[in-house]
Amino acid sequence: MGFARTWAVALVGLDGSMVEVEADIGQTLPAFSIVGLPDAALNEARERLRAAARNSGMPLSPRKLTVNLTPATLPKRGSLFDLAIVMSALQAAGDVPGTGRTVFLAELGLDGALRPVRGILPAVMAAVRAGHEHIVVSAANAAEAAMVPGARVQGFTCLAEVLAAAGADPAGLRRPAPAGSVPGGAAPDGAGKGGVVPHPAPRAAPDLADVAGQADGRLALEIAAAGGHHLLMVGPPGSGKTMLAERLPGLLPDLEDDAAMEVTAIHSLNGAAGRCTALIRRPPFEAPHHTASTAALFGGGAGIPRPGAASRAHRGVLFLDEAPEFDRGVIDALRQPLENGRVVIDRSAASAVYPARFQLVLAANPCPCGQSGGRGADCTCTPRVRRSYFGKLSGPLLDRVDLQITVPKVSYGELAAGAGQGESTAQIAVRVARARAAQAERLHGLGLRTNAELGGSLLHGALRPPHPVTAPLERAMDRGSLTARGHQRVLRVAWTLADLEGRDAPVADDVDTALYFRSLVPA
Repeated sequence: MGFARTWAVALVGLDGSMVEVEADIGQTLPAFSIVGLPDAALNEARERLRAAARNSGMPLSPRKLTVNLTPATLPKRGSLFDLAIVMSALQAAGDVPGTGRTVFLAELGLDGALRPVRGILPAVMAAVRAGHEHIVVSAANAAEAAMVPGARVQGFTCLAEVLAAAGADPAGLRRPAPAGSVPGGAAPDGAGKGGVVPHPAPRAAPDLADVAGQADGRLALEIAAAGGHHLLMVGPPGSGKTMLAERLPGLLPDLEDDAAMEVTAIHSLNGAAGRCTALIRRPPFEAPHHTASTAALFGGGAGIPRPGAASRAHRGVLFLDEAPEFDRGVIDALRQPLENGRVVIDRSAASAVYPARFQLVLAANPCPCGQSGGRGADCTCTPRVRRSYFGKLSGPLLDRVDLQITVPKVSYGELAAGAGQGESTAQIAVRVARARAAQAERLHGLGLRTNAELGGSLLHGALRPPHPVTAPLERAMDRGSLTARGHQRVLRVAWTLADLEGRDAPVADDVDTALYFRSLVPA
């Protein structure tokens, strides 16, 4: 009997590590053991893999089979190791020639069919970085795996095809019936080739021209899109806060290649297996319900934690409607990703790091009944109740939000004028794209993308406006109405305003406008 080795990838967050799948066939009584910190799903694979090999016409050895997943200290989870284990076992028995540094990533069914798994994109990225270019996956994962530059991907529908391609004797190999087939050979309703249900057609993006009135809100949205700034909108119910927030992604430019790869990798890990067929180019939009837990928003789960809404919104928009209704601890936990653009989740089994550089949009009523804005004649809330309600948004969190505006009730005249009177999303997106291009040219070589990422060293150094321009900020700090962090964020917004106007640097009006958009004081 013999020994053989194949390769797979273990994922902890979006970080992948190469795993040597070693198989040894001994001379003792029949047994099949998997060692190397496998989880329950991987431990249960033994009978599944025996059945898959047998039904493919090449059964595993009846002797003692030991499979070791190295490094043994790294947790292994999921079913993407199935194919690598079977291939190493058959190579150890001499039934299949060695496959060298080929990486195998697929789940096996009892009939030998190769099934797609989650996380193929980050797994293939890790394999290519480690020098393993030849990747074998399920046919349903082939398009996703092929997105990785430098990967030589082969997609198969069943184990028999993999064995034949690896050089095994094709005589006696058996292929299963096509997945999703039904009596008479017809595919299930709505299924396409191979029984795969296609994606539904995407909905048309909402247009900013549909919003009646709200001149300040539209301008704040344009500034937020141009500079990547966070936004808080406070106003009574029905004033258009949600409409404005839903239209922010339409103003954002398409994602560049590296950002698109990051976003697609997160959705590959968190979405339905086999559904990712192209890079996600549009910025994502996540709007969790106000009952969402900390784990739902930032990630969690047993074993190695999965990404939450904050990471799914990476390079896009995270919208928290009715923000004061969220649990105080959930809201305050936003501070870490707002500062460093990532979420770190520690568990006993492993520590996972997920990117989470999103634009935060908060929407809130001014009080529980929502009527204290304006004259507040119909408000039934006491001053204490209003302070307690809005106080759930802590000062340190609000200090990190660049733009803070009041969204008033829409007047009858604005509503009667109807939608379509203001500029459309496409028109504003052109200005946003020009402003982003100016930022890209200015920040080239600094590893930054937008003004929202500018640090104090730049804002007080190479990008510091002259003293007459920043004089209002000095007075605001002396009065105590502006913190040091707020000072930096006003300067960031001022630079964005300059970019929108095509200026090389902010002027006094830009600083005044940026201060105006931080002047929200809850009633």
